[in-house]
Parts: sequence; C-alpha cells; structure tokens
Amino acid sequence: MSPKQAQPARLRLWLSPIAYLSNNPVSMAGVVLVTAAAIFWLFLLPVLIRGEAPNPYTGILLYLVLPAVFFAGLLLIPLGLRLTRKRHAAEGGLPPADLQDPRFRRLLGFLAVMTFVNLVIASQLSFSAVHYMDSVSFCGQTCHTVMQPEFAAYQNSPHSRVSCTACHIGPGASWFVKSKLSGAWQVFATAFDTFPRPIPTPIENLRPARDTCETCHWPQKFGADRLRIIHHFAEDQTNTHTRSVLLMRIGGGLHGGPGIHGAHLGEDVVIRYRSDAKRETIPWVEYRRGDTVRVYQTAGAGQVPLWEVREMDCMDCHNRPTHAFQMPDPAVNEAMAAGRIAPDLPFAKRQALAALKGVYRDHGEAAARIRQEFDGFYSREFPDVFKARQADIERSSEALVAIYTRNVFPSMKVAWGTYPNHIGHNDFPGCFRCHDGEHTAEGGRTIGQDCNSCHQVLAMEEAAPKILTELGLEEAAK
Repeated sequence: MSPKQAQPARLRLWLSPIAYLSNNPVSMAGVVLVTAAAIFWLFLLPVLIRGEAPNPYTGILLYLVLPAVFFAGLLLIPLGLRLTRKRHAAEGGLPPADLQDPRFRRLLGFLAVMTFVNLVIASQLSFSAVHYMDSVSFCGQTCHTVMQPEFAAYQNSPHSRVSCTACHIGPGASWFVKSKLSGAWQVFATAFDTFPRPIPTPIENLRPARDTCETCHWPQKFGADRLRIIHHFAEDQTNTHTRSVLLMRIGGGLHGGPGIHGAHLGEDVVIRYRSDAKRETIPWVEYRRGDTVRVYQTAGAGQVPLWEVREMDCMDCHNRPTHAFQMPDPAVNEAMAAGRIAPDLPFAKRQALAALKGVYRDHGEAAARIRQEFDGFYSREFPDVFKARQADIERSSEALVAIYTRNVFPSMKVAWGTYPNHIGHNDFPGCFRCHDGEHTAEGGRTIGQDCNSCHQVLAMEEAAPKILTELGLEEAAK
C-alpha cells in the first residue's frame, strides 16, 4: 500500500468508533445526560444569564448540579468510544469508516455542529458556575450552619453591599485559584462535619490589605477628624442616659499631621511586630520613620517563642471590618439610643442585659426565653406599666432577640466575645496590645499612651454635653 493510500486508511480507522456510537451503552448514557442538560439549559437560560437564584439551594441545582450533569455526559461519550475501540481491537480490529458514505458524512457534520453547540453551552455553564460560587448567597447561605455567624454579621456591616470575594480573594488569577482550592477542602469538611467550632478567623491565609482594602480605601487620602458620640445608659430605674463626645484624630495620607493613620501608616512609617498566632499578644515592636529606628519590648519578650515578624497594615486594627460582633452592653446602648428598646421603661437596661447574657441551647430557645424574661419582669414588677406599654415592651423584647441572634450562635459555639475586635480598647485590649506603657525601648522611652494622640475627649458621660449645643447638634436646654 502506498503512503497516500495508508493515510486515508488510518483516518478511517480513527473515525470508525463514531459510526458505532449508537451501539455503545456508555456513550449513549452520555448522550442522554448531555441532551437532558442542554434542554434544561435552554429553558433556564434567562435565569442562568442573570446569575441569581431565588434561594441558595436552587442556586446549587442551577449552577452546580446542572453543569456537573452536562460535563459528566461529555466525559462518558469519549469514554464509551475508547471502550468500544478496545473491544473491537480484541476481536480483530475495527471496520474502516467509509468517507464516501453520505450517511457517515452527515453524522460527521452533525457531530461538528453539536461540538460547537456544546462548547457554547459549556462556556456559559462554566461562567455561571464560577460567578455563582463568587456570590454572597453561595458564600453565606449555602453552608447555612457553618457560615451563619459570619453571614449575619456581614448583613449588618458597613460592607454589606460589597461582595465576599472582593475582600477574601481580590483581583488576580493566582488568588482565585488559591481560594477555589481552599474552598474544595471546606466543602469536604462541611460534608463530613469536620470543621472547627467556632470557625477561626482566617489570619494566616488572608490576602494582604494593600491588595484588597486599599483598592477602595485610598491610603494616600487625608482622613479628616471625625466627631463620635457614644451613648450610655445606666442600669438604674430611669436608665440614666449620658453621652461621651470624642473628636477622632484620623490623620494620615500625604498631608501628614497628627492622627491615627499618620502615626501608624504614614508615607515614611514602617512598623513591624512579633505576636502570637491570633495577633493578640505583641511583646516586640519595631518602629521605623526615615532614619529613625526604635525597638520596643516588654519585660518578658526574651522568654516568648520567636514568633513571626509581620509588617503592620490595616487588618491589625481593623481585624473585623465586616464580620464584627457586638458585646451586650454597647449593643443595648445602641438599640436604646435608636429607640428600638424603649429607654423610658423602668430598669430596661438592666433587664435587657440579664436576658441577653442567659445561656440558651439555640436561637429558638433564646427567642422564647428572652421574651418571657423581659416581658415577665414588667408583668410581675410593674403591672400598670405592662398594661399601658405592652406594645413598647414587646417591641423592646423583639429588639433583644434580634441582638442575640445576630451575635450569638450556640450551634457554632460563638458566644459573646468569641471574636475580639481590635478597634478601640473598651471591650478588648485593641490599642493596648502595644500602647500599654510596658513596651520600652533603649533609653527608657515607651510606646505612647496619651489619649489625645488618637482622640480628643470633648465630653465624658455627660447628661447634656455642652459641646453638642455649641456645634448646633442639639438645642440648648430651656
């Protein structure tokens, strides 16, 4: 046989399995799966294009199960062809494909058209699946029990309109791949119930803030001073209301000047530190500004392990920028200041805290007992108030249930204070991890602890702060 004759013979040999597609049960199963998935895809195309689903479980069917069925069918077709080829080879070889047969040519044309169609469908399904897996619904609601605490905190955060992936992944293919590989292990842990409770804060594998936070929060922009009003209600019968007024010295940026950001993240400032894995114990701090280098250490710094050195960035203070959980006292103060808990109910602050700090098995028990304890107090101790203000009491107890269910999750072992927030220093050490007066450099210099470095106190727990009247934020008392 001449070389020119051998080449078509080899081509017919390779094309022969396609002619026997209908006699191959494995490939036929693949054809059935692909056809069924394609029909569903056609009907669901409007929903798939929008990239949204009514609920996370519908999303799993649309964006994960449907693509899985389609691609499984595509894999079965060539697998069946290969098995058929092996079987015929064992029986003495495949019959040659006849390129002159018009039926065979029509079959090739059909396969070419369907290959193009399958590529279109596969591309759209792949894009939709990736888009859905990057959605807030998939991240927060698909694994409901696992991510319920983080999703609840996210919904009540300043970043509740920012997608999860914008902060947890950020731009770039490399971090996208890392996140998907990490997600595969998380799916495994969820399926076999091997995930930790509570879910630890992702400190070690979190992307640097300069790649995520700073894409929106421009670090070179000067931060003006901000007025902060802190409400406080006492645990007495009248819930005595006082306020503290602080002028927060934000600072920073290219303009320099005093302030929190300027002192820590100024243009020529570099701060490094050693800490434990949770970044809560910091025995060693190195401060660099231009040619100035100072090392501050605590008295026992030489006895702690040689922890990793980290360069300070946004996340060292803003460690819970989105998934922030409140403590009972500030949460109740905020709700009373907003009127969600009636501030003129007798002992409302005291009873609210008592109800919130109870130990409950789950959210269902917590909701029932918080209402029972709060409402029951007024029905027993203040029956006249309970009769006249029943609507306000019920509204207040509902606000307490909302506070509890947003911050405490017994099934995930998330209690009050499980996740420390390093902003400030009231509920957790925060600033005082370094600014504690115990970090000393050569010569006896310590890291400053002057309150006015970060904020200027304009009023401290005053019933009627004069500064608010002077600023025109309140009318003068008559």
